[in-house]
Amino acid sequence: MIRIGTCVKGEELIKVLPGVIASGFESVEIYFDSGLKNMDLAQLAYQAKEIIQDSGVEFSGIGIYVNPLQDDNSRKEIEECIDKAKLFGAKVVSTFAGAIENAPVFAAIPRFKDVFGELTKRAEANGIRIGIENAHMNGFWYGAKCNIGYCPGAWELMFEAVPSSTLGLTWEPSHQLEQFIDIYEQLEVWLPRVVHVHGKDAKLDKEFIAKYGAWFGQHYCDHKFPGLGDSDWRKIVSILRKGNYQGTIDIEGFHDPEFQGEREMEGQKMALDYLKRCREES
Repeated sequence: MIRIGTCVKGEELIKVLPGVIASGFESVEIYFDSGLKNMDLAQLAYQAKEIIQDSGVEFSGIGIYVNPLQDDNSRKEIEECIDKAKLFGAKVVSTFAGAIENAPVFAAIPRFKDVFGELTKRAEANGIRIGIENAHMNGFWYGAKCNIGYCPGAWELMFEAVPSSTLGLTWEPSHQLEQFIDIYEQLEVWLPRVVHVHGKDAKLDKEFIAKYGAWFGQHYCDHKFPGLGDSDWRKIVSILRKGNYQGTIDIEGFHDPEFQGEREMEGQKMALDYLKRCREES
């Protein structure tokens, strides 16, 4: 069974974990969006397990979304997450591929090969897989920002440079819809590389695009909770099942403009119920 969970900031994990369990989420990705900030992962794992006990909730992975190609400390923090993931029972570390900022995607590949060649060896030794999250971070092919791993053209270069099966994708449809990609065909083609799935959708403003076109910097796309965007998640779940996907779908919140602030958990619970129905009906 594909578990349906949520993404929780590492700094807030202990505070919110009881509510996550009570709300019916089945898995958790712990994430850090600006580095570990001296977080003691071993202590965090101990405290979290004390709360989870026999609830059945699993930790699907650790996410650390930094640029390891230009920051040695970020690379070391990814290494620490790889080393400590097993303390949570997690099998995936999600991160960015990094970038040489403002340079073309292809210019970063030699550095990517060096950095992720070593990171995959470390992951293999720990029984962990690395998932590259597919966010563009407002960069593009000739001027990357923080993460070159946002599109299939980059993935082809990345996996040619580092062919290890330990290296894969943390996939979500939202950033692919922004690029007008057929997400279902893409998922079928790239599924062998998908190690983790984020539950985040997107809704394109087609009237705006028809009138003004689309380019990063113009607002033509809202990121949405699953069930409120343009993706058919029943079809996504069906593709995952047929491809024998062994991971989870963890809802990535705090993006939907309709569910801000006090309405955040309302949106997350709605997305949870929707994805569980998709799981049952696919």
